[in-house]
Amino acid sequence: MKISWKDSGDKASYDLARFSRMFNLRRPDHFPRAVIDATCAGDVVAGVKLAIQQNCQVAVRAGGHAMFGWSLQNDSILIDLGNWKEVVVEADSSVAKVTPSTTGEELNNQLQAYGLMFPTGHCPGIGLGGFFCFKVVKQNWGWACEKIIGVEVVTATGELLLCNDKQNAELYWAARGSGPLFPAIATRFHLQLLPYPSSDFLSSTYIYPSALYRQAFEWVQSIVPEADEDTEIAMTAFYPDSEHEVCFKLHFVTMKLDATAAENALLKLHQSRPSGALRESRCQKESLTHLHEEQAMANPDSHYYHTDNAFLADTANVTDVLRESFLGLPRGKSYALWYPMYPRSQRAVSDMALSIPSNHYFTIYTISETENTAAQSSKWVDMTMAKIREHAVGSYVGECELKLPHEWYWKGQNAQ
Repeated sequence: MKISWKDSGDKASYDLARFSRMFNLRRPDHFPRAVIDATCAGDVVAGVKLAIQQNCQVAVRAGGHAMFGWSLQNDSILIDLGNWKEVVVEADSSVAKVTPSTTGEELNNQLQAYGLMFPTGHCPGIGLGGFFCFKVVKQNWGWACEKIIGVEVVTATGELLLCNDKQNAELYWAARGSGPLFPAIATRFHLQLLPYPSSDFLSSTYIYPSALYRQAFEWVQSIVPEADEDTEIAMTAFYPDSEHEVCFKLHFVTMKLDATAAENALLKLHQSRPSGALRESRCQKESLTHLHEEQAMANPDSHYYHTDNAFLADTANVTDVLRESFLGLPRGKSYALWYPMYPRSQRAVSDMALSIPSNHYFTIYTISETENTAAQSSKWVDMTMAKIREHAVGSYVGECELKLPHEWYWKGQNAQ
């Protein structure tokens, strides 16, 4: 087990370990007492026991994609799981057992050989550890963390436990949505898998100019209740390379096992679209690989990121509330995203920490190449989101700084 100490050993090696795999260049200026390169459960146990011996806190890093660098804590023992990647597939039962630093892309690349998949996010570099504690994606097939059927953990006393709905159920509940407040270290997730569509996916894309913001946004909101539940829907504001004003990308990805049914689902949406799109494509063959590639391009390495988000009240006029933030997006690589939670937001979720309080999710990602530009963008995000929160009922824990009371992120009894 390799340990890099702050106050002894090679400073260059320590700094390399401190920032290992951290995606965002906007990082807290914090210094762990030591960084452990953990490659097995025994290393995690040893790291926890070292922290007990040293009388200091433990921090954990899986993939390093947390936008606010939560793994960097002053005077802590940082247990870095980044070099521990294992995937075991039990094809007969459609179950995979994976370590936390395994990314969604890595997992699905292996699962395709078995005709299986798991509904991770499209961004390829996110470790599953952070993804399951924070992420809520795939409203069409249910929340991803609902498909955790078990989790192996190391407790604060260094004990190895298996948690599921039959044993250690409280930790199992917390592992599904508690984010950075999870009171143990997950070492392996047991996941219920889905069949990979034999015909691949299909997607349709429509890009509208800012002048058609209202028509485009009101259209996509209107079709959500009647859209096929196997269709993922999103609207993104961005600046295309060839355009000097913000444009809106309406993207529909249908993930059905039957190609004809997928085409019919997208055709129904296509027939009601507003005119005036700058570009459009319908029923294009899609794949997880291509979706990962698109997200990697939209979220480049070696940049300064700032993000915030809100679940908007169902009573809010979403088009009006988000108009200023969408149309006022800083130029460059930044983007803003609206994502419907309906219909899953209206259904009872499994017994887990995750809370989904509304039908509308909105997030901003500012992406800057310099610290000065990043500071300006951060101010804009903070001012913009302060206005939006007047019409919001909560935020999602994975894309904000957790500065508000727990009740803002976890609802009702979950916040306790």
